[in-house]
Amino acid sequence: MPQRTRADDPPPPARAPLRPDAHRRDATDVADSLAVIPAMGLATTDAERRAADWGANELAEPARRPQWLRLLDQFRSWLIGILVAAAVVAGVIGEVKDALVITVVLLINATIGYLQERRAERSLEALRHMLVPTARVRRDGQERTIPAGTLVPGDIVLLEAGDRIPADGRLAVAETVEAAEAALTGESHPVAKSTAPTAADGDEPVPVAERTGMLFMNTALTRGRAEMIVTATGMRTEVGAIAEALRTGAEPPSPLQVQMDSLGRRLAAVSGVAVAAYALVALLRGEEPADLALRAVALAVAAIPEGLPAVLALTLALGVYRMARRGAIVKRLASVETLGSATVVCSDKTGTLTMNEMTARALWTAGRDHEVTGEGYDTTGTVLTADGADADVRDAVLPFALCNDARRTADGVIGAPTEAALMVLAAKAGLDAEPRAHMPRTGEVPFDPAVKYMATFHRGVDGRTVVHAKGAVDVLLDRCTHVLTEHGPALLDTERRREVTDAARRMGSQGLRVLGAATATVDRANPHEVRGLTLTAVAGIADPPRPQARDAVALARDAGVTVKMITGDHADTATAIARELGITGDVVSGTELARMTDDELADRIEDVGVFARVAPEHKVTLVRALARRGHIVAMTGDGVNDAAALRAAHIGVAMGVTGTDVAKEAADMVLTDDDFSTIVRAIREGRSIYDNIVTFVRFQLSTNVGAILTLLATVLAGMPAPMSAIQLLWVNIIMDGPPAMALAVDPPRDNVMRRPPRPPGERILNARRLAAVTRSGAVMAAGTLAVFAGARHLTDSATATTMAFTTFVLFQLCNALAARSEDGPVLGRHQLHNRTLWICLAVVLTLQVVAVQAPLAQGVFDTVALGPAQWAICLATAVTVLLTEHAWRAAHTRHGRRAAPALAP
Repeated sequence: MPQRTRADDPPPPARAPLRPDAHRRDATDVADSLAVIPAMGLATTDAERRAADWGANELAEPARRPQWLRLLDQFRSWLIGILVAAAVVAGVIGEVKDALVITVVLLINATIGYLQERRAERSLEALRHMLVPTARVRRDGQERTIPAGTLVPGDIVLLEAGDRIPADGRLAVAETVEAAEAALTGESHPVAKSTAPTAADGDEPVPVAERTGMLFMNTALTRGRAEMIVTATGMRTEVGAIAEALRTGAEPPSPLQVQMDSLGRRLAAVSGVAVAAYALVALLRGEEPADLALRAVALAVAAIPEGLPAVLALTLALGVYRMARRGAIVKRLASVETLGSATVVCSDKTGTLTMNEMTARALWTAGRDHEVTGEGYDTTGTVLTADGADADVRDAVLPFALCNDARRTADGVIGAPTEAALMVLAAKAGLDAEPRAHMPRTGEVPFDPAVKYMATFHRGVDGRTVVHAKGAVDVLLDRCTHVLTEHGPALLDTERRREVTDAARRMGSQGLRVLGAATATVDRANPHEVRGLTLTAVAGIADPPRPQARDAVALARDAGVTVKMITGDHADTATAIARELGITGDVVSGTELARMTDDELADRIEDVGVFARVAPEHKVTLVRALARRGHIVAMTGDGVNDAAALRAAHIGVAMGVTGTDVAKEAADMVLTDDDFSTIVRAIREGRSIYDNIVTFVRFQLSTNVGAILTLLATVLAGMPAPMSAIQLLWVNIIMDGPPAMALAVDPPRDNVMRRPPRPPGERILNARRLAAVTRSGAVMAAGTLAVFAGARHLTDSATATTMAFTTFVLFQLCNALAARSEDGPVLGRHQLHNRTLWICLAVVLTLQVVAVQAPLAQGVFDTVALGPAQWAICLATAVTVLLTEHAWRAAHTRHGRRAAPALAP
């Protein structure tokens, strides 16, 4: 392939295809428009001129953002900005230790975020890697193999079964052609192609899935032989349109990013007011400017939870690790929490909610309906009668096995999905692994979309020819004279014809793809006269739902999360699958969707459960419409057609096994097991992470409020500071360390999946939480000042300062326990569920004892040794924050219970 263009190279001419409506026109008309004779192909000189005009057949390379700028992006938030300013001020006035601690915290946070997000921008690279390296073309009247990147509009590309399509093009020759377009359109089975133009009503756009005269880049030919006139290359192809959407689409900020930015602004305001009030009072009292600056910085550090970014990154990183162990790889740290706040999951059908393996689900033969058990290409299963007994239908399904190009191997079934399903059906009915070995094929009528059937000829035991056929039921009935009954073949009269069509209609109403089987014995093979057949069976085929998906949809519904199916498949098929999965709501087709305005779609989208026959651009439209309604949208998918929507959603979830590289790179999360239920587990994990973040914020801010109130109260009362700057720094270090980290690994609450998603606009520090923070902070400030004031009257100032310092530290140990839950009693068995927290609290207590009692530490922390009675006073005072919060909740709960009857109608 030719060298890729760099981002700074001038782009190729942005010209539209010469034949944008090629699917509506005859192939000869398209060839004339592109000035090419299909039998000769382009001349080499003409192709070179077009290549210079149109550019290479490759996707444009996006401009690469320098790595150092991506690292700087980690510092773009209010909270980080405040901490940077605090570090600078601390360094300027000589508080090097404060500046170093804050700087280390900032660097740790930035490093974690940078490393996690480094691989998040590779979608276009994956798209380029999917391009086939070579293509067979006809040029100068001769067949040649050329680099696929040199294809130009007008080239005649020669294709056979198994080839990947190198560009978009109009079919000029199509012999029994089928193409697998699931990665582009979501269509679960190969699409029959022909050279006929696509009929359309007026100027109504024709969905890609219905352009049967076209082939598209990065799809594959699964059957037949074709010649294609290239109509679009590179960025002008359907895949190129997706690449352009990825290149220009912006990812919305996660709810957590919005919340933390809002919290940073509010903390900045609180910190500014506190420092200004303190500075004003201190100046009025005549303090020295140097002392004032030192205590102002200490107050600013106390007002800002500098450990919050690091603990936030750690909490998300631990969630990422836990999800990886459970089948989900997260590429962006915030994605786990975002999924926890999701209100809608938009899921692709094929390969995500379904197995992407066609399966025979129903069989009608000899006037009876039968159920076919088993899923996918696993031959484990059987054919059951209405009363649950095994049915002997080997003769009835024999045409499905012999009129079939699929084959069974030790590793499964190889062939087109529909034929693979019929081969597996024959195996479940008890036929040999290779029935064709006993009845070799002597001739065939290949499947043709125009006639909608296939027939094969086999040598019979008596030397006569046996014909087996399969195809559309109505087409076979026109070629049948008899139908198989429980007593053998019987004349196909009007009554029996109606019985067959009713059986086919029943299957079709269930969303099944219906195929008939027929056979006949003739004197000689005549491919032009396949008539006089006996209809033996009618089979209903579908791509079955994943067994785990049904439970996952139910669990999501219980958690208040709506699941919407978005698929390129037919409405009937999608509706049937949705009904099996428990997805409710209206069904809207892509054609209806295209007619809706943005406002009409936003008004109706809440009531729609299934969007069928949609194009890739429709998926992005749906995601944006849901976002306009205030939803947090998760989008799942596995194909190229899903990539733009995965990028547009708040969180994109790609399938790791069946998913394309494009989908995986565009997504924020990749499921290694393709199990839809893993998404529900991720929602649980995300909610737990948010709960832990709230716990830490409450714990940290109550500490900060307590410190602010303590310092402000002393300066207003004309008292000396109860703690020195180094002691305040010590409080910040130990509280931002082990206890905060332990709160980050709190196990999920019992009710985490029995409550609805939190409102998208809910603040992480709402009125109720702010009240709890203020309440705890006030108790800690009052207790610390009480101990300080009492000790000043009974002992020396050094002892008083040490007791106030110790009391404040012990307050944090009790406060960590009080902050672990928002509802229910503070004291209970749940306090025993986090062993890590108890270990961390023991470590902090030990460190505080060392800081107070060890002679070497006393010189560093300005402390003196305390006696047992003094320690007891400090501990008893600290416990009040735990008891106060417990009593508050108990009283609030009793009040709520008494008020409940009055609210009843």
